[in-house]
Amino acid sequence: MNGWKGLICLICMALLVACASTGNAPDASDEARKAAEVNTALGREYMSRGQNEVALEKLKKAIAADPDYAPGHTMIAVLYEQIGEMELAGKHYQKAVKASPRNGDVNNNYGVFLCATGRYVEAEKYYLQAVEDPFYSTPEVAYGNAGSCMLQDNNLTKAEKYLRQSIEYNDQFTDSLMAMSGLKYRTDDYMSARAFLQRYEAAGGMSAEGLFMGMQIERRLGDSRTAQEYENQLLRRYPDSVEAREIVAGDVE
Repeated sequence: MNGWKGLICLICMALLVACASTGNAPDASDEARKAAEVNTALGREYMSRGQNEVALEKLKKAIAADPDYAPGHTMIAVLYEQIGEMELAGKHYQKAVKASPRNGDVNNNYGVFLCATGRYVEAEKYYLQAVEDPFYSTPEVAYGNAGSCMLQDNNLTKAEKYLRQSIEYNDQFTDSLMAMSGLKYRTDDYMSARAFLQRYEAAGGMSAEGLFMGMQIERRLGDSRTAQEYENQLLRRYPDSVEAREIVAGDVE
């Protein structure tokens, strides 16, 4: 959920809801909203094709048609973030929140941006606002993002609190299970780290990050055979990953 594709999918869901019919004979405001919806959908489609210049044109049309259309502001913020225009990205994330201040997805998305730019305390505020939305369907995502953000800020107490809340909402949420494994590894609680990694694997997670973590945990626990199995899987399945390159370079303890 922290990647571009995941964020774009969230906006797609918002668009599906926003595109519901509001009447048989739309007035001027209905027409403006429809133009915003259509242009935002087109912008998203062009972004998915890598045609960012055309996407930007469509998204500018969307927010010009309806300046209060939160998905349009969020989508253009994502695009600006992708092309490194961070100040503009931040402004449009703020406008999205202003347009829809109680929307869980909108608050979560702004939190992700703030955390990525090192504004951890502000990010926490918006993650918590996200879960206050009674219609927000994925509170485990916002809690998980909050926990991961607190990990980046080295606040392990808050990180564990939020990650556990995330897992309470969805005990199959692989992002939070992986993050909890990493947290327990950082605090030298290797048995707990192993337990959370096993839950991560059982929930369908087996990324390069997970295999690398498994290798490190088993080395700490003295199980060299299992550690080697994790390493072999990592090198075989993800040979171009950062983790695999670290192993090949001999940069792993």
